[in-house]
Amino acid sequence: MKKAAFAGLLVTAVLTGCATNPITGRSQLMLVSEGEVMNASEQAYVSQIAEQRKLGKLESNARILSRVRGIADRVIAQAVKIRPETARWNWQVNVIDEPEVNAYAMAGGKIAVYTGLLNQINPTDDELAQVLGHEIAHALAGHSREKMSIAMGTDLAIAAYGATQAASDNTQQALAAAALLAVRLPNSRLMESEADRIGIEIAAKAGYDPNAAVSLWTKMSRKQNGGVPQFLSTHPSDSARINALSDLVPRMMPYYRAARHQ
Repeated sequence: MKKAAFAGLLVTAVLTGCATNPITGRSQLMLVSEGEVMNASEQAYVSQIAEQRKLGKLESNARILSRVRGIADRVIAQAVKIRPETARWNWQVNVIDEPEVNAYAMAGGKIAVYTGLLNQINPTDDELAQVLGHEIAHALAGHSREKMSIAMGTDLAIAAYGATQAASDNTQQALAAAALLAVRLPNSRLMESEADRIGIEIAAKAGYDPNAAVSLWTKMSRKQNGGVPQFLSTHPSDSARINALSDLVPRMMPYYRAARHQ
């Protein structure tokens, strides 16, 4: 397919590719199906994890993995209750030994946490649950699919597609490239606010103190000394986020208390 033809298809898709999110109720640009995004994310994630393993950067410490995966499992169980179809997702959680303060969750439940987050922020279990809840919320709300759709509508994505075409006429490879690009693209502030709202709820329902959302972002702000971690690059300002989360805490406490008494 020629670049011009591909671009023309994108223009047509933009005009017809909006969908209403069942969780947030917001209209989102969706140029590709969820199945395509999940397949592409799986391919991209497997490739990245294999590369990290080859470089010796895939964390193998049993204590660290047990902690991160144990917290993630509890949060994922609550995520599935919000979107039951995600029980069929091939959820995976890995820890990457890199100094950057970062974490992400791709479409289909492909999760990575960087040791820089664990070492530099030193989150409590409740605080780590807020990070995981926030990232998992992005996957639940289809933010990866939305960002991938936006990316595919840019010259950068078209160029990436063209480069992929030169190597191999394989649409799935192009989608995988777009999936990786979507992970690297910053989330919009609206996406971040949605993820905050959904994330604090699923973490509370998993039995993690919602007050930790406030302490986490306060700690992030202080630790970075005015700088911004990679995965917070377009989040709301520290004060706006902390105020919004503080307002949510009282509404989340009944979920937390109920989970603690089960």
